[in-house]
Amino acid sequence: MRLSNKVVLISGAGSGIGKCSAELFAREGATVVIGDVNEEAGAGVAQAIREAGGSAHFVRLDVTDEASTMAAVAEAIEKFGRVDVLFNNAGISGVGALHEVKPDDWDRVVGVNLKGVYLLSKAVVPHMMALKRGSIINMSSCAAEIGLARRAVYSATKGAVLALTKAMQVDYAPYGIRVNALLPGTIMTPFVEKYLSTSYDDPEKAIESIKNRQLSGQLGRPEDVANAALFLASDESGFMMGSPMYVDGGVVFGKNA
Repeated sequence: MRLSNKVVLISGAGSGIGKCSAELFAREGATVVIGDVNEEAGAGVAQAIREAGGSAHFVRLDVTDEASTMAAVAEAIEKFGRVDVLFNNAGISGVGALHEVKPDDWDRVVGVNLKGVYLLSKAVVPHMMALKRGSIINMSSCAAEIGLARRAVYSATKGAVLALTKAMQVDYAPYGIRVNALLPGTIMTPFVEKYLSTSYDDPEKAIESIKNRQLSGQLGRPEDVANAALFLASDESGFMMGSPMYVDGGVVFGKNA
C-alpha cells in the first residue's frame, strides 16, 4: 500500500497509461480522482476501480480549458480535502514536419500537451503550497531528447514539458513539492494503435521499425509507465526533484549496432 491515504488526481485517466496508472494507484491504497474529457470512459474507469474494492471518483476534465481545470480541482478538494499527487498525463500526438503542420493543429497539440500541464498545475499547486507537500508528475517523452521524423509539434511540446518540470521544481521546492517528469518510449496503448493504423500504410511494418529503435526490441506496455509513475508518486522517490525518468526501452541512451 505504497500510496495509502494519498489523494491522486490523474488527467487523461480514461484510457491507456492514465487508466493503467489509476488502477495501479488504487490497488496501492490511493484515492484516485479520474479526470478525463471523455465522460463515459472516465466514469467507467472509476466504477471499475470501486467495484474492485478501491476508492475512485470521476471528474470531467478538459485540460485545455481553465474553467474546467479549476472546477475539477475544486470538486476533488471539496470531496477529499486535498490533492497529494498530480499526474499530468493527458496528451495527444501530432504528425508532420514543421512546414506540414497547420496552425490549428499546432495549437491543438500545444493546448493539450503543454497548456494542459500549465492549467491543471496552476489549479492544484496553491493547495499543495498550503499543505507544504505534494508530488507532481509531468508526462514528457523520449521525443524531448531525440529527433524523430515528422514529430515537430509533439516533440516541441514534450521538450517544453521537460523544461517546465525543472523550472517548476525550483519554484516549488521551498514548499515541499516535488516535480518530476516521465519520458516514455513508444508504449502500445489504444491511442498508439489508432495512430499507427491511420498514419501508416502498413502498421505492422511500422511496429517492427519502432521495435528496432528500442534496445529492448519490444514496445513498452502501459504497466511499464504506470510502475514508474507509482514510484514518483510515492514517498520512496522523496529525494528525486526535477528529474527526468526514462521508460523508453533504451531509445535515448542506446543504439543498436
